[in-house]
Amino acid sequence: MRLPATVRPPSAAVAAVRMLAAAVWIAFGLLFKVMGLVPRHRAIVAAVLGEGLAGPVTLAVGLGETALGLWILSGIRPRTCVAVQAAAIASMNGLELALAVDLLLAPLPMVVGNALFLGAGWWAASQAPRAFTPRSAAPSGGPA
Repeated sequence: MRLPATVRPPSAAVAAVRMLAAAVWIAFGLLFKVMGLVPRHRAIVAAVLGEGLAGPVTLAVGLGETALGLWILSGIRPRTCVAVQAAAIASMNGLELALAVDLLLAPLPMVVGNALFLGAGWWAASQAPRAFTPRSAAPSGGPA
């Protein structure tokens, strides 16, 4: 099956960035939060929202992070996807730094690492072709 001329597979570098980014979201979401392999994540949620909400919110955040990883792998609307990632990371980091900094292993490296992570995501998203937008129906020769 041939792809239409306007649809090209991503370069090896873009594919690698997407795979790595998806792996990070899935590991943090599915393994660390949903499966509870890193209890510190639940403790951070408890510090922000209270112990009563920690379990359900940690599960919801983990499912959302896993969904982001799957979205990245899909390649659908990459610019929107990375914008959602940026909003999620900024929100989570802001809350963690304001309300649970004592539970963070390395706050400054976390922020720097997340900035680099998002930079790579924005670069990869910028490599995707833009969606087709038809031009107006006006004649190309200008006014008659």
